[in-house]
Amino acid sequence: MSQRRLRIAQVAPLSVTVPPHAYGGTERVIHALTEELVARGHDVTLFAAGGSVTSARLVVGSPRPLWEMGSAETTTAFGFLQFHHVARRSRGFDVVHSHIGFLPWVAGSALKAPLLTTLHGRLDLPGYRELFAANSSQPLVSISAAQRRPLALLDLNWMATIHHGLADAENYCLGAGAGGYLMFLGRLSPEKGPHLAIRAAIAAGMPIKLAARLDETNRAYFDRDIVPYLGHPLVDWVGEVGESRKIELLRDAVALVAPMEWDEPFGLVFIEALACGTPVITRARGSALEIIRNGEHGFFAESPEEIVLACQSAGDLDRSGCRAHVLQHFTVERMVDAYEAVYQAVAEADGPAGLELMAGAGA
Repeated sequence: MSQRRLRIAQVAPLSVTVPPHAYGGTERVIHALTEELVARGHDVTLFAAGGSVTSARLVVGSPRPLWEMGSAETTTAFGFLQFHHVARRSRGFDVVHSHIGFLPWVAGSALKAPLLTTLHGRLDLPGYRELFAANSSQPLVSISAAQRRPLALLDLNWMATIHHGLADAENYCLGAGAGGYLMFLGRLSPEKGPHLAIRAAIAAGMPIKLAARLDETNRAYFDRDIVPYLGHPLVDWVGEVGESRKIELLRDAVALVAPMEWDEPFGLVFIEALACGTPVITRARGSALEIIRNGEHGFFAESPEEIVLACQSAGDLDRSGCRAHVLQHFTVERMVDAYEAVYQAVAEADGPAGLELMAGAGA
């Protein structure tokens, strides 16, 4: 896509580094976006946590990732300080692309460049309808059509729905599922259903590996619903893993089991698994309906019995077709093409507000 050279600020969460060393889907997407924009000749400044690595100009917002620093008060202070740095430099940008939610909206006239917000989380939380209604002119990007639904009745300034793209897809090599195990990958929390994945694996008579990040906020859930299964011979607690180990585990897995109990806004792990040829077993809700074709790239399974059957049937699916699906519809090039178009619209003072650019809806 031919575009003029833009000066772009990318504002990342300070929780983990960009790219993350282990867990961190949003930060992984920001890294892919930033590196591709630089490769295309744009002048990019990344505002991120200390320890981040980028080809762009880096402005450090905290000395270390906030997940390593402790208190909520510290987190809040560095969050405000980060956006102070952005506002102070904002005259030098054509567009400020925020990935940190609605905090920058309070900047008002202090921000001297157009602001674009990509929403990475759920939008059905208390107070969100009122908050978004009060800021309805803010240019927004959703990461799936499903993500928008809680705010569907509001007249908001949606610029596009842009599905995430997978960078370095060649590193996610096609595997044969030779390990013979099922896998749960991601953040260990009740809404992601790892306890359901374990129960299904045991009922199916198949081993399962859990490669997951455990936050202290979910410690009680872990102790109550996961620990009792960790002594079972079919259950292997791997813990949080880095990029190369994650790819190795996905490549050798028969299937990724993700029986979501919430509407996942995107789920980067879905396309990571599929890129390795590994089918996905999940529920027919949220972004999964936009990413996965049932019976082709995995299975939609609702009841415990359906999840068990899906686990036992996943080995029959065409793994090369799973990978081909990602390479066709969920590439970083496609994602950045779409963002470039939105940046142009936002940066032009007389550009059309509310331009609808449906990008990456490839399922």
